Amino acid sequence: MNRRTLGDIHPETLISISNVASLLEVQGKLNEAEPLIREALEGSRRTLGNTHPFTLISINNLAMLLKTLGKLDEAEPLIREALEGSRRTLGDTHPSTLASINNIAMLLQAQGKLNLAEPLYREDMEVYRCILGDTHPDTLTSINNIAMLLQNQGKLDKAEPLLREALEVRRRTLGDTHPSTLSSINFAMLLETQGKLDEAEVLYREAVSGAKKTLGVEHPTTVLFQKNLDLLLQDMGKA
Repeated sequence: MNRRTLGDIHPETLISISNVASLLEVQGKLNEAEPLIREALEGSRRTLGNTHPFTLISINNLAMLLKTLGKLDEAEPLIREALEGSRRTLGDTHPSTLASINNIAMLLQAQGKLNLAEPLYREDMEVYRCILGDTHPDTLTSINNIAMLLQNQGKLDKAEPLLREALEVRRRTLGDTHPSTLSSINFAMLLETQGKLDEAEVLYREAVSGAKKTLGVEHPTTVLFQKNLDLLLQDMGKA
């Protein structure tokens, strides 16, 4: 209806296009989502300009879809464009800027450039702590992101206190069976790597139980948690 009454590049049409693309992406229909995201971005550049907030969001959306599709070289200049535009027009602490910082850190991590990703993750975490506080969900996500990076770098002793912090706060603010809490509970993988098998077992069992209640027995996350627990029990001779 928007296409017919307002035209293909009217802002309301572009928002509708972007919404449909987001739904398709959530459904895993990435190849169907990509041309719509590209259309929304192209229309936004033409009608709103390269630094309009909606354009910057559209740039980020396309970049992250390309990252998911494994098109890292194509995604990188888009993410950098979004970050530069957000810093210049919205400021260093605007949510869109912080999202762009996180996105480029994720891309660098996917490219194996862990040392370049780390300072960006730290910048994100520090700003979130400052402007949103230590218990805000976005802060906890940023804490978790840098902790996972440190874990990938083999810096387990530095990653552990951050993962424990995220888990503790999520338990307190979201509850034991919230999906974000369950994700944090899965830091049992780090404990297993450290040889803290008894503590890892307790957390794995809690993750499996919570996922079954919240997500269902057949949910991929539940299946993953159960697989992790089964492998641990085999290693401990309890299977």
